[in-house]
Amino acid sequence: MNSQEQPTLDRALAGEQKGAYVAGMFGRIAGKYDLLNRVMSLGQDQAWRRRMAELAQVPPDGMVLDLATGTGDVGLAVLERTPSVRVIGADFALPMMRVGKAKVPSAETLAFVDADALAIPFGDDYFDAVLHAFLMRNISDIRRGFAEQYRVLKKGGRVVCLEIVGPSSTLFRTVYHLFFEKTVPQLGKLISGDAEAYTYLPQSVLRFPPPTALSTILAEVGFKQVRYERVMLGAVAIHVGEK
Repeated sequence: MNSQEQPTLDRALAGEQKGAYVAGMFGRIAGKYDLLNRVMSLGQDQAWRRRMAELAQVPPDGMVLDLATGTGDVGLAVLERTPSVRVIGADFALPMMRVGKAKVPSAETLAFVDADALAIPFGDDYFDAVLHAFLMRNISDIRRGFAEQYRVLKKGGRVVCLEIVGPSSTLFRTVYHLFFEKTVPQLGKLISGDAEAYTYLPQSVLRFPPPTALSTILAEVGFKQVRYERVMLGAVAIHVGEK
C-alpha cells in the first residue's frame, strides 16, 4: 500500500477510518511487534501482562477473551497462571494473529478469531474475564467498546484493561514526552522500518482519557468495584472492573 492509498494520520485519528488504519498499521509491524514492545517498555511489558492475569482472577476451567490479542501475549500470561482455562484471542489485525499462532502450543487452549472490538462476535454472559492491552486508545468509541465487553462478561466476571496513560509526576512527564515523541518514532523506524506507526503511538496516548476519566466511563457502562493501579513510574495504568 503506498502513501496515497493510506488515510492520513490525522484523518485516521479523527473518525470513521480509524479501524482500518489501525489494522493496517499493526499488520505492517506484526513481525517486529513483540521486540518493539520489549524495547519500548524497557523489558517490563510481560510483567504487566502477568499482573493482568493475576487481577483477572479467572476460575479454573473458565472462559477468557483476550481482546485485541495481537500476538497472544496476554492470553499466554493467563494460561501460564491458570493452565486449565480456555482463551479466545480476538483481533482484526490478521498478520498479528499469524505471528501469535506460531507461539501457541495448542489451539485447544488459545484459539484466534477475527473480530471487531466494537461488535464482539459472542453472546451475552459468555466469558469469565475480558482482558486487553493497548486496545482502547485504538478504537473510535471507548464507551461502546466497554459496553460490548460488559455484555459478553458473565455476572461476577472481570474486565482488565492495560493502557499507556502518561505519568502523573510533572518532573517525569517532561522526560516521558521527550521519549515518546522523539525517541519512540526513531526506534520504531529503526526496528520495524515503519516510522509512521510509532508516530501514531504518542499521538494516540495524548488523546487518551486520564485514568480517573477512564474509571468513570467503566462505572457509567455498569462495571462495579472499578479501580486502577499505575506501573512504570505511573506511565501505564491497569484498570479492573467487575460485572
